[in-house]
Amino acid sequence: MKTMTIYPDAELLSQAAAVFFAERARLALADHGRFSVLLAGGSTPRRTYELLAQKPLAEQIPWHACHFFWGDERCLPDGDERRNETMVRSALLDHVPVPPAHIHSITRCEQGVEHAAALYAAELQRFFDTQQPRFDLIVLGLGEDGHTASLLPASAALHEDVRWTAVARRPEEGFSRVTLTIPILNQGACTLFLVSGQSKAEMVRTILQPRTGEITVPAQLIRPREGELFWFLDQGAAGLLKDAQTA
Repeated sequence: MKTMTIYPDAELLSQAAAVFFAERARLALADHGRFSVLLAGGSTPRRTYELLAQKPLAEQIPWHACHFFWGDERCLPDGDERRNETMVRSALLDHVPVPPAHIHSITRCEQGVEHAAALYAAELQRFFDTQQPRFDLIVLGLGEDGHTASLLPASAALHEDVRWTAVARRPEEGFSRVTLTIPILNQGACTLFLVSGQSKAEMVRTILQPRTGEITVPAQLIRPREGELFWFLDQGAAGLLKDAQTA
């Protein structure tokens, strides 16, 4: 099931996403005693994370039962400002009482990016103890080129259907990335795309109102098998959609 909601601006989108996160955390705790969430980097989710660290939501979330993972990470030194973990820590995790053992980072890239990818797959296996991970909530962003996580256009990672993690790299960047793969991202119980800004409008239309059934960009591959799919957009990102109504 796919649901699209359009908000007047990025701030209202972030507020709605933060409330959504808190609700999903409470539901997961009541259902099976813990909340596993896969986080996105980028500028749009940051404000959501900041709101989660503030009252009143910070007092409503069962932080002791939350487990945090990342959909992708840049293989850069710990603390580098370009790492997704660095952003999430400064916006959220450094301000709430999450047990350190519940923060599942993608790290150890100094031993090679393939090694880091394999270690993260092993971490997922230990935590979920099943054949495939199933996150309670997956938060994703969207690049102007249609990528999500680090599933980049034309990347071999897009075709990985066995491994849980893969390696990707932009030719112009001096570092590689570790990313979760499509089969894992499509296994989530609930997936939430957060997209804001006019610069994303053309890509949003390509994905949500395609002219043909052909898959042309990576984000179109996100089709949860048995989970829910939500798109939260602001008016800028939704500006080219036909018959779109603002919440």
